Amino acid sequence: MQGQTVGVTSATKSVLLVEDDDAIADMLRTFFERDGFRFLHALTGEEAIERLRIRPVSAVLLDLNLPGIDGIETCRRIREFAQIPVIMLTARDTEVDKILGLEMGADDYVTKPFSPRELQARVKAVLRRSEEPPAKPRILEISGFEIDGGKRTVTTPDGETISPTAKEFDLLWFLCENAGLALSRSQILETVWGYEYFGETRTVDVHIRQLRKKIEGIPIETVWGVGYRLGG
Repeated sequence: MQGQTVGVTSATKSVLLVEDDDAIADMLRTFFERDGFRFLHALTGEEAIERLRIRPVSAVLLDLNLPGIDGIETCRRIREFAQIPVIMLTARDTEVDKILGLEMGADDYVTKPFSPRELQARVKAVLRRSEEPPAKPRILEISGFEIDGGKRTVTTPDGETISPTAKEFDLLWFLCENAGLALSRSQILETVWGYEYFGETRTVDVHIRQLRKKIEGIPIETVWGVGYRLGG
């Protein structure tokens, strides 16, 4: 199954929690099952990968600290055969951990301790985004950069083609469509991630940092006290 893209066809939404803390699992099971989700629980990354190869789910909640292979390596291995939305759960609050998780293909992250209601909202948001029909192919040009909405690639002025992660591209596309406008972090969260502002906007900052690093010279400006703006 190496390299195969796994989709979700079941009408019932399902979530797989990969977490070795049974108390957290029991708490989240109550919240998600009450909301109509099918809730599955794996204790290790290896167990999660084995389950997902047999039967995909709608979304994965993946703890960073796991026995055996950690959450970052688990996410990397999942991305080898599936494009299921992944939300990282981490007790660490460092930029390095967040960036590593996002580089491995995570769609979002939540820092412990977290509100189960907020986590639910984020899961629903990534599911809505993943189920949206693809936009009509368009190509936007910004400062010599060509952003291809169909191929979801960026071509630099030097002709180099770069493929951002799914969330990085969504963020860049939103900035491009609103080039010249100062966009607040909460606006970006609501549009690109699809959930309301919960007091945590560093997700945006981490993704902006990754975009600047990955696509050198892209004119993303920081608007102090507001958010970000893509220059022309």
